[in-house]
Amino acid sequence: MTDTNTDFEQDRPRAPRVRLVEMTEPALVALSEGDVAAAGRLLGLELGDHFDSEEVRWVTDYRLGQLRADPACAGWLTNVTVDADDGRVVGFAGFHGPPDGDHRVEVGYSVAPEERRRGYARATLTELLRRADASPEVAAVLASIRPDNVGSLATIAGFGFERVGEKWDERDGLEHIYERPSPAPSGE
Repeated sequence: MTDTNTDFEQDRPRAPRVRLVEMTEPALVALSEGDVAAAGRLLGLELGDHFDSEEVRWVTDYRLGQLRADPACAGWLTNVTVDADDGRVVGFAGFHGPPDGDHRVEVGYSVAPEERRRGYARATLTELLRRADASPEVAAVLASIRPDNVGSLATIAGFGFERVGEKWDERDGLEHIYERPSPAPSGE
């Protein structure tokens, strides 16, 4: 008799892994000016159409202003999200700034439309949480999500986020605020 069962683990697609490449000030300037090719050359990446959008220009303008106002923000702002296995750029992600007075950071991420529903948002959030959890400066991680953003709500599910309030965002309108404690780094 032939065994027709297949190994579940073998058939299940492997969750993607990502790495984050920090957007340097010159790359932020290029993106702010709409020069995606120059930004890609500066970062050594092929950025793609997602980076030639009003959303990316707004984010890069905003983060560039933060960086210029406080160079110590470097490392806490925007990164390019890259598939760790094949090197494709799949979006961008980072924190809204360094830890605040309450030792909290807020995550933000965007996956290129053609890469959505493949696990990249969860992989990106995993990497952002890993970075936050490794920092002794961070006690909690926040995520602000519109109540109708089903994809982002599904992305944070299972990561220990709990709804703690709401706020009005100038661009997105009403957002619910979710918070997750960040464990102390090992050895502390």
